[in-house]
Amino acid sequence: MEHLRQFVSGCRLCVLREQAGTVVFGEGVANSRIVFCGEGPGADEDRLGRPFVGRAGKLLDQMLEAMGFDRRQNAYILNVVKCRPPDNRTPTVDERMTCYPHLQAQLALIRPQILVLLGASAVKTFVGEQAQVGKLRGVWQLLDGGVWAMPTYHPAALLRNPAWKAAAWEDLKQVIDKYRELVDPEHDAPAHPR
Repeated sequence: MEHLRQFVSGCRLCVLREQAGTVVFGEGVANSRIVFCGEGPGADEDRLGRPFVGRAGKLLDQMLEAMGFDRRQNAYILNVVKCRPPDNRTPTVDERMTCYPHLQAQLALIRPQILVLLGASAVKTFVGEQAQVGKLRGVWQLLDGGVWAMPTYHPAALLRNPAWKAAAWEDLKQVIDKYRELVDPEHDAPAHPR
């Protein structure tokens, strides 16, 4: 994983790296059975070199805690693109596809059984360009390699639209149930007991 991190840190294949302060590779337990995938780094992430550390990251950490996960103990967090898009704009299809081999390589090393797709960029990258979070959220997608993917709202979208939090929690309860089915029947989720 460290070799891949160094390789990705030297990437100059798209314009995002020209303006980004750093490459935000991802973090967590390298052999985690569950991965949370967002869109791309924001200003705080670019400054600190870590994924999900701003307001949306704080919400994600709360969501993880309610689910019984922690990026330091049993989860991995990454983004579709590793460099911050200017002004936090949505990454283009070309930018996502240029970074996709890095993402595939990361996932090949981690070998998760469950992938939580946070927001439109992640959903489009893994499910297809026509995929819409609002239509697919809460519906399991079986990806190549037998990985189960759950599309749901990005934490930043939940901050903008708090009414979506209840729907997102329903999605995440399904993730907990799938984790118990596939990985650990005894998994303790404080907000969703067995």
